[in-house]
Amino acid sequence: MKKIQMVDLKGQYHAIKEEVNSSIANILETSAFINGSDVKEFQKELEAYLGVKHVIPCGNGTDALQIAMMGLELKPGDEVITADFTFAATVEVIALLQLVPVLVDVEPDTFNIDVSAIEKAITSKTKAIVPVHLFGQCANMDAILELAKKHNLYVIEDNAQAIGANHTSKNGKKQKAGTMGHVGSTSFFPSKNLGCYGDGGAIFTNDDELAHALRGIVNHGMYERYHHDVVGVNSRLDSIQAAVLRAKLPKLDEYCGARRNAARKYNMAFAGQENIVIPKTVNGCSGICDTCDCHVFHQYTLKITNEKRDKLVQHLSEKGIPCGVYYPIPLHRQKAYLDDRYNEKDFPVTNQLVKEVISLPMHTELDDEQINYITSTVIGFVNG
Repeated sequence: MKKIQMVDLKGQYHAIKEEVNSSIANILETSAFINGSDVKEFQKELEAYLGVKHVIPCGNGTDALQIAMMGLELKPGDEVITADFTFAATVEVIALLQLVPVLVDVEPDTFNIDVSAIEKAITSKTKAIVPVHLFGQCANMDAILELAKKHNLYVIEDNAQAIGANHTSKNGKKQKAGTMGHVGSTSFFPSKNLGCYGDGGAIFTNDDELAHALRGIVNHGMYERYHHDVVGVNSRLDSIQAAVLRAKLPKLDEYCGARRNAARKYNMAFAGQENIVIPKTVNGCSGICDTCDCHVFHQYTLKITNEKRDKLVQHLSEKGIPCGVYYPIPLHRQKAYLDDRYNEKDFPVTNQLVKEVISLPMHTELDDEQINYITSTVIGFVNG
């Protein structure tokens, strides 16, 4: 059996090695390292894939979120509601801009932000909602968009983990994750479903005026060289990373399909296990059916409900199986974001999830032998 990787970037690279190497060599020859033709072409290709009017590439996913908030002209003191159970980048940029992060609980089955908790948290100072499409599927965007419209709030989609996922609204309309709110952001960190070989990110919007503002912000506030019209940052996707992403983008649906196939096999192996809760997809099929396209399984995350999670992590390590706990500490308990406004009774789901969740290896190169070994090892220990 091949060595099991949490994410097998080398195996994926070998399948596109010739194209990637050729593109990088061409960039080295032309020396068009910044804002080269590959960046411009990738932008167009991603716009077509997502069905969105504007893609603004940038330096990384965290910058993408920050620039989105800057483009919406949120002001210090404005409140921004987001999920307590996610990576810190989401709340980090809120704090950096001197906005007020308002953390709320999540759903126990999808792990995405709880709409009822959002509604309770809205005040006269609330200006935006940041739903995080966690682990590879969309939050309840129908309800979030209705709530935002009712209260005149911006919706900023944190799509760092769900690029390629589809969302089917209650009226039957299908849209790509990250394209439904006022603005969306994503990360091209190497381990993402669409990952480059360094840092990279992008912002999406259908708003022409907002897109214009964002394009200035990413480039020092310039639309014309040495004319600084707005306060900006230096956050550009470099040409080499764009070339890698251009090679991968046509394969993104294939990559997501391979992840769903692996998740389906995991799910079937774990089905019916008393102390193991498999991921739930928003359409209720639990990812077992062949037609599910709402979840792209950036992570495959179980809940271990018999208090064996931490010992399971150790056991898997001893058996040569990498795993991760995303996330071990709620944001409201992180030292950087402690606030007297938060009450533990408002976070029952998050506080339970951090004790139970475990993410297993998930990538495009997983094979049946590896999956069988992983699942039998997990089941044997949890039930032992």
